[in-house]
Amino acid sequence: MQQKIAEKVREAIQSVLPLVAVVLILQLAVVQAPLAFFLQFLAGAVLATAGIALLLLGVELGILPMGRFIGAELPRTSSILLIIAVAFALGFATTVAEPDVLILGEQVDQVSRGAISGMAVVYVMALGVAIFTALASLRIIFGWSMRNLVLCAYGLVLLLSLVTPAEFVSLAFDAGSVTTGVLTAPVLIAIAMGLSTVLAGRSAVGDGFGISGFASVGAILFVLVMGMLWI
Repeated sequence: MQQKIAEKVREAIQSVLPLVAVVLILQLAVVQAPLAFFLQFLAGAVLATAGIALLLLGVELGILPMGRFIGAELPRTSSILLIIAVAFALGFATTVAEPDVLILGEQVDQVSRGAISGMAVVYVMALGVAIFTALASLRIIFGWSMRNLVLCAYGLVLLLSLVTPAEFVSLAFDAGSVTTGVLTAPVLIAIAMGLSTVLAGRSAVGDGFGISGFASVGAILFVLVMGMLWI
């Protein structure tokens, strides 16, 4: 356990250190923010490092193994409806809990001054991810082509981008990026790999990957639709 903790702390430091280095260079050479403000940044960086380390440790020790187990056990129920329901529920739950998604929702509230509900955006994103996670699970079961699904999905994204208000187009593509965060992506990939490993003659690499990127298209599409309907 101590080795795992040390490993995750090291990974967290490696993730945050470049940001701290860039800000330090800017502080000394360009911006020269007040000392108290800069010290506040350093304290935040330390807290962020600790939080990232704990999050990564929790994902690896508990969330990933459970995700693979659930994915491997679902096909044994021989119920496609159950697989769809579980994939939908996990896609929705992990997106709502994703730190990057919550941060985006808060920023939407702040920038729009409450005109666009940040929590509404979060739940719309979660619904899109949930539906596309269920579709991705069906793709693994029936062997549908990921290439064709992605072409159709992004074709629809491009079409909707032409008729959706510009501010929602920008928001939609940011929504797609934040749904591939440190919590959502590992869970979805683990479930997909669990599904693919118990299906005879299927490739864990070919079927297990792609689900996170495909699910993120759902967030983009649903935020675009939200923009068309928002009054």
